[in-house]
Amino acid sequence: MIVALLVPASHAAEPVTEAARQALAICRGVGALPVEERVARLAEGLAIAERAALDDPTDALAQYASFCNRGKRLQLVGFTFGALAEIRRLRREIDRALQLAPDWPDALAGKGAMLIALPRLLGGDATEGERLLRRALELDPGNAEARNILDELEQDAGNAGLRIAKVGFLE
Repeated sequence: MIVALLVPASHAAEPVTEAARQALAICRGVGALPVEERVARLAEGLAIAERAALDDPTDALAQYASFCNRGKRLQLVGFTFGALAEIRRLRREIDRALQLAPDWPDALAGKGAMLIALPRLLGGDATEGERLLRRALELDPGNAEARNILDELEQDAGNAGLRIAKVGFLE
């Protein structure tokens, strides 16, 4: 993986911890694994990301890697009794990443996708989510995640019920 793609632009000149990079690589690479191995691998990635975030609370990449691993794990296991606490953690992690790197397209797209995917009752906000995705595309016109989700929203414009079912926030 190219390091520049993994590092928020505001942190590009700063050292990036190998742990944060490793945790994000795990998150981004689980799609190639058999489904039964993904949850365990994501738990490993989350543990690495959380350690990196504890070691350096100003590391936006570590915060984003925690969000990525936790979010994908939540998508795989589904919304169980503990899901509300996990959603609160997701929000804290992505908000912290954006506080540290407010113009990082991947983090903007991740939060936007999450807000679209979540029902309003759980903190979803499709309007704000779409705004964040459009901002990510302004900053990085090649951001495939933001482009794909916006394309899906445009295709389903007349059917809001399908949006939540179809849009995964960490593809």
